[in-house]
Amino acid sequence: MKTYLSFEEIQEKMQLLQNSYQIDEEKFYRVVEAWADEDTDVEQKLLASFQELLQLVSGEMEQMDQTMGMKPTCQMGCAFCCYFPIIVSKMEAKLMTKAIEQFPADRRQSIMAHLTSYYETYGKKLDTITSMDYEEDPDFKRKYIRSHVPCPLLNTETNMCMAYEIRPIPCRTYVNYTDPNLCAENDLPEETISFEFLYNEYMGALNEFVQFLYEEEHTAFINYPDDLFSYDYLPNWLKVWHENQSM
Repeated sequence: MKTYLSFEEIQEKMQLLQNSYQIDEEKFYRVVEAWADEDTDVEQKLLASFQELLQLVSGEMEQMDQTMGMKPTCQMGCAFCCYFPIIVSKMEAKLMTKAIEQFPADRRQSIMAHLTSYYETYGKKLDTITSMDYEEDPDFKRKYIRSHVPCPLLNTETNMCMAYEIRPIPCRTYVNYTDPNLCAENDLPEETISFEFLYNEYMGALNEFVQFLYEEEHTAFINYPDDLFSYDYLPNWLKVWHENQSM
């Protein structure tokens, strides 16, 4: 019978991480500094830096795993966390959708067709759950999860993300190090870990880059600083984009 780490053992590993690991913030800023010097258009600079910063977050996760001597038990096709509420800024949503627009035509068209079906299927439920005040309602996450509405980018036939490489920070920093069945049996298992604090390094570098572009008077499709401070549920941002693309 396979044995898994206990909650107490995971907490001990996390304490080890806190005591011995330091994030190299400078490598996040080196990404945007390099793209600032590239001889290419602003839109490509934004998209490339956005995607490289996301990759750095995933790389940081792997290094932390090595420090703790643990490996996530999350398995391909496991999508329980894809029913969680994901809240992102308008700036991040714009970067995600611009990246999707640059996907190969067949992949982009597949996502568009999927979203059409998604909003037809879940429209009424989405209106209800995305109207919850995520800042004031302390139980909004559990209520959202119990509605059983998947992420708009989840292919529920394969349980795979249709835009995996540009998935937001909450998606890539939530992991399970113990029995994977816990996620099936609990809405919000206490044993799972979120490294969402990595958002600080990612957004700090991204914000500095867009601020630099703003001072240069060219931020492409980003309305800075308004897009940075406007937050909403990911399904709401994607719905607006999908409707605009379908016109």
